[in-house]
Amino acid sequence: MDYRTAGVDVEAGRAFVERIRGSVEATRRPEVLGGLGGFGGLCRLPAGLRKPLLVAGTDGVGTKLELAQDCGRHHGVGIDLVAMCANDVITCGAEPLFFLDYIATGKLSPEAMAEVVVGIADGCSQSGCALLGGETAEMPGFYPPGRYDLAGFCVAVVEEDERIDGRQIQAGDQLLAVASSGVHSNGFSLVRRILKDHQIDLHAPQAELGGASAADALLRPTFLYASLVKALLQGGVELHGMAHITGGGLPENLPRCLPEGLGARLDPLSWERPALFRWLQALGEIPERDLWHTFNLGVGYVLVLPTTAVDAALAVVAASGFQGWHLGVVEAQSSGVNGLPAGA
Repeated sequence: MDYRTAGVDVEAGRAFVERIRGSVEATRRPEVLGGLGGFGGLCRLPAGLRKPLLVAGTDGVGTKLELAQDCGRHHGVGIDLVAMCANDVITCGAEPLFFLDYIATGKLSPEAMAEVVVGIADGCSQSGCALLGGETAEMPGFYPPGRYDLAGFCVAVVEEDERIDGRQIQAGDQLLAVASSGVHSNGFSLVRRILKDHQIDLHAPQAELGGASAADALLRPTFLYASLVKALLQGGVELHGMAHITGGGLPENLPRCLPEGLGARLDPLSWERPALFRWLQALGEIPERDLWHTFNLGVGYVLVLPTTAVDAALAVVAASGFQGWHLGVVEAQSSGVNGLPAGA
């Protein structure tokens, strides 16, 4: 009996590390010291900072992983993993600095794992951060063969006096929406239940989705908003607050960036709900409230800013390749999010 016959192939693990080396090194920032393979990743703070604050976030991809693994699509969930962490830490105006990943699997599939890591490296490149290190754990008997789970950890940096913490938000400030790519990485326990109950063929074209398959529509990688936030700040756009719209949707995430005594009034008619969400709601007969409190409904990120900054912000959003629109307004003496449709 040896480690390999017990289910752990050390040689395959070494080959996997060599396979991903190029993708990892492509994300390198000037602040990174050393290379792949050390016991810990080393990274300096960017030069010229006066009072830097480190901002950290950690997250996973959730049960979207099951759908991706059933379909044999692994690159996109690597991007999702970075997005779920990086999109959170940038809400205070921080710049992503480095990222760490953890992959746990029942039996290492070098091809699938390499796809995941290449996706993670892609997400890091899009966010401007280094893939500083990671861990791949082969755990036979704990995870089923061919299955894996992901966790990510992102560290960003911001000047203390440039931190965006919502304290400047006041009644009358405007809310701008930035479109999502789809479901992103939240609500998939409900999505999977709907697909199972209706025995949806994941690969068959769906007329309601414009001919796209359920797999194509649901496995679109999460948008990464770090480059947009950087462009807004470098362009001098005055930002008072930002919110990443994840699990809980707009009603639960938008209030997280608002000071006490202020709420948001949304205009739900300011955008057309994407076909994917209409399709899911019809199939699952999802009540309106559950829909709003589970999915992003097409809004992946929200900017809070003064009226005078709206036009400049929308111009930067468009120039950055995103779709943006006026979503609503901040109002006084309000709790949570108002203006939602009846039943929400």
